[in-house]
Amino acid sequence: MVSSISCKLRFYPNAAQRQQLAVDFGVARWAWNTALDARSFCYRALGRSVSGADCSRAITELKADPAYAWLKDANSTAITQALRDQDRAFANFYAKRAGFPKFKSKRGPQSARYQLDQRNIHRTFDAATETLVLPKLGKLKLRWSQPITGIPKMATVSHDAVGDYYVSISCEIEINELPPTNKAVGIDLGIKDVIVTSDGAKSGNPKFIEKYKRQLKRAQQVLSRRVKWSGRWHRARVRVAKIQRKTARCRADFLHKLTTGLVRAYGFIATEDLNLSGMLKNQKLAKAVADISGHELMRQLAYKAQWYGREVVKIGRFERSTGVCPDCGLIAPSWRLACADGNVNVALPMIGT
Repeated sequence: MVSSISCKLRFYPNAAQRQQLAVDFGVARWAWNTALDARSFCYRALGRSVSGADCSRAITELKADPAYAWLKDANSTAITQALRDQDRAFANFYAKRAGFPKFKSKRGPQSARYQLDQRNIHRTFDAATETLVLPKLGKLKLRWSQPITGIPKMATVSHDAVGDYYVSISCEIEINELPPTNKAVGIDLGIKDVIVTSDGAKSGNPKFIEKYKRQLKRAQQVLSRRVKWSGRWHRARVRVAKIQRKTARCRADFLHKLTTGLVRAYGFIATEDLNLSGMLKNQKLAKAVADISGHELMRQLAYKAQWYGREVVKIGRFERSTGVCPDCGLIAPSWRLACADGNVNVALPMIGT
């Protein structure tokens, strides 16, 4: 099947490119905030809906005003893509998949998306020679850490809280389905083990938040004693951001290996439909529930199953699955969370494959 995937590469901009990126980030952020303010006002005060296309036309007219001549310094596609992202954010809000869109701050991570001209794509992108050229930025110095196949449609440049730059290249490629298998499995999400399969395998729980808790606590204590916005404060802030980024990367690596192993080993996967948002409101279990990242695990299972020709289904939310014998329906005694040792786990045979 043909699917769109993104490859994230490290980007090392020069001084001129960093200056141009600051302009593109700022203009894209201004377009987002201005359009969000206008759309909110028109809906609440006038009762009419404003689309991203309406905002785009208004911004195009503003470029003719000398007071807004600075809009021409940025790449025009960065403004267009910011407004399209806002349309998608409102669509998710109306479909109750997300909250109301929020204003963007000039502090913290920044990003801008660029649309690549497909008419001259052979001049702007070449994976063989490791070349990527973006408008007003020129040729980018990237670390080509993975092979890229297909024709890129979009390129997103991001600047994270640590201060590093990345480029995500979106391509449409042909993904071959895995060989069919008749093996089926049910998985149960938990805290002691992230998943337990119906055939008795356990994944364990690395507990990355707990693993880096001491380092993070010390770094945050140092940050709290610094004078805000000073040079030493910024260095301490970067140390905190690096620890948080490492925690997130370790969790993402674990989840990708876990979900890929499940999809490769089984043709049919049954999962629970848990109310993870409600579980996060439990003050005693919120950190443990957040550490397993259940939403991300289910998301990865869904799209990987679609890629490789597998089937994933969810059982009813109120149908009991934990502690129930699948053959006779016998319900086991209740388990206490504190009684489990947690040191001995049966490793899943497919992890790391």
